[in-house]
Amino acid sequence: MNGNYIEFDFKIEPVEPASEILIAELGYLGFESFVENEDGVLAYIPVEEYEEDLLVNVHILQSDEFEITYSKKEIERVNWNEEWEKNFQPILVDDICTVRAPFHAKPDTEFDIIIEPKMSFGTGHHATTHLMIRHILENEWIDTSVLDMGCGTGVLAILTAMKGASKIDAIDIDNWCYINTLENAERNSCDFINVEEGGAELLNDRSYDMILANINLNILLKDMPVYATCLKEGGKIFLSGFYEGDLPAIKKSLEVNGLKFRDYLEKDNWIAVKAFR
Repeated sequence: MNGNYIEFDFKIEPVEPASEILIAELGYLGFESFVENEDGVLAYIPVEEYEEDLLVNVHILQSDEFEITYSKKEIERVNWNEEWEKNFQPILVDDICTVRAPFHAKPDTEFDIIIEPKMSFGTGHHATTHLMIRHILENEWIDTSVLDMGCGTGVLAILTAMKGASKIDAIDIDNWCYINTLENAERNSCDFINVEEGGAELLNDRSYDMILANINLNILLKDMPVYATCLKEGGKIFLSGFYEGDLPAIKKSLEVNGLKFRDYLEKDNWIAVKAFR
């Protein structure tokens, strides 16, 4: 083994949400690191792991919704930590909450969340995570029971813990996200967060005061009946992972399942809805 890597330079139009989907699919194929940029994604896989037909089963490359092209070349071994540090900048939300990496200086904000995202979604850079953080900052969480569905890095669950939530379940179907949330919960002294690997099938006979679900439109619509069953009377649910144009479908699903739409926040055409029982 020569220790070198194959670098794939993916050009994506439009970049979001395709880049996150592409990263998730490539991660299952043995790609070890990713660098997102304004044009798409750089993805890296060890030379010995690469095969010519490796990308045949990457579904998003066959999607009609996005235009994705790529080139590849062999490069010498990269210091991934150095690359990651150069590309990950702290996030400041409403001058109250900072999301940063362990190597960033401690900020003077009320809430300071330390995240090492690796391959998981949810650093705060994406509009949907940013919007969900705003919802958390604008609502009361003291002594509440919380479900963070599709927890990614665990950033939302961690912030609710910092805001006083007493019982928190963080669930993600992706093993990498499950492990990453465990690590980040410990990193932020939030070890009491219960982290589980799986989907909505885990939610039988559970109830919550607050539900956070930052996933995607199709999964939200499919699992809305489960969320509605789990939400206590007077409870609140926050949903994101979809565009403003998808709001009518979300509103209809909320109504059918006995939930009342309240309002939403918007950023870069992405929205995060607040509703209640």
